[in-house]
Amino acid sequence: MPCVLLFITLVAPRLVIALLWLFSGWFHGVFGGILWPILGFLFLPTTLLWYSAVHHWFGGHWSLIPLCGLLLALLIDLSPARRRRRSDDG
Repeated sequence: MPCVLLFITLVAPRLVIALLWLFSGWFHGVFGGILWPILGFLFLPTTLLWYSAVHHWFGGHWSLIPLCGLLLALLIDLSPARRRRRSDDG
């Protein structure tokens, strides 16, 4: 089951963010205001999910593994592959 959740998160991170926000308290206490979650939802959804995961699973401590995960999440969010696939289709 965790592998299925991971796959859904990578395919549709905005859907996972919306479901977590609606049905759990995952984002409570992670951010000081509403601006950063909204910007993360719009521009860097995978990074937003990883940032909140670090606060839940690692207690907010940014060691080597959380930083590597953050770098990977940024690479996924900023990857030009999505734009390249769209231009090849049409």
